[in-house]
Amino acid sequence: MRELRPLTGLQKAAIFMISLGVENSAKIIRHLSDSEVERVTAEMANSHKVSQELRGKVLEEFSHMFMAQEAFSSGGIEYAKGVLERAFGSQKAVEIISRLANSSSIRPFDFVRTTDPKQLAAFIQGEHPQTIALIMSYLMPERAGLVLSALDQEIQPEVAKRIAVMGQISPEIVREIEGVLKRKVTNIGMQNSATVGGIKSVVDVLNRVDHSTVKNIMDSLDIKEPELAESIKSQMFVFEDIVQLDDRAIQQVLRQVENRDLAVALKGGSDVVAAKIKKNMSSRAAALLKEDMEYMGPIRLRDVEEAQSKIVKIIRQLEESGEIVISRGGQDELIY
Repeated sequence: MRELRPLTGLQKAAIFMISLGVENSAKIIRHLSDSEVERVTAEMANSHKVSQELRGKVLEEFSHMFMAQEAFSSGGIEYAKGVLERAFGSQKAVEIISRLANSSSIRPFDFVRTTDPKQLAAFIQGEHPQTIALIMSYLMPERAGLVLSALDQEIQPEVAKRIAVMGQISPEIVREIEGVLKRKVTNIGMQNSATVGGIKSVVDVLNRVDHSTVKNIMDSLDIKEPELAESIKSQMFVFEDIVQLDDRAIQQVLRQVENRDLAVALKGGSDVVAAKIKKNMSSRAAALLKEDMEYMGPIRLRDVEEAQSKIVKIIRQLEESGEIVISRGGQDELIY
């Protein structure tokens, strides 16, 4: 019988999927890329005989790693270590943490994950834009968006630009910058290396910041870096981009949008967007929508933007699930 240690990550994944059964495995596969599905499926097909003991060991390792990651997400590496020590003892805790550290689960700068975004922005405000961009590239998009909004407006476009053009970064440089920030904020952290930044990274950030921040950044990039601005725009989706959707996609979106949110969003939208949406509604529904918009009177810009953001979020969710397609740059791309 094979021991657990010599198994590759792919072999463990295949055994784990087999252990879950067909229905549960199918739910997981939906979240994998095409290449990952092919590799895992092939490995599952080659795993003809997997002993109960081996399955148990793989499931046990997954359970330990899951517990460690949950604890790490709740309070950082030291908190996770404390939880694991209480559960499994010091030696086992060190082993699990070491495994977690060697995986992609712990990224540089995760020690600032719970730091208030405004406080973090204050810590890094005086740093070089390249340094700020590197730090933000390792943050989750939601948190990076909040930090970007809290930075001075003069530096926001430069930071966004540097996130977009960032590529392979030396682990030594990452460790050095992380160490400096760590001394300012906390004494907890791990090191890792990866290709960070890029257009997708800055788009993920910009899709999560407020409208005024996006406008400030894009207006500046339109002037200083027009090609970069165009590349970023080609991957972003805003409320006005609804006109890019085909009729079937709009009808799917409308099924999930609250009537009031739609009326409020259209109060601040263009006539072109309104016409596109009404075209995909019944005559009665379109008439009711018009009445709602007329009777609600003046609406605060903040409320309009919030309603539009809700609808855009629904559109992105449908795109990610592959239920609709958004045409970008003249090519249709199906997102799973």
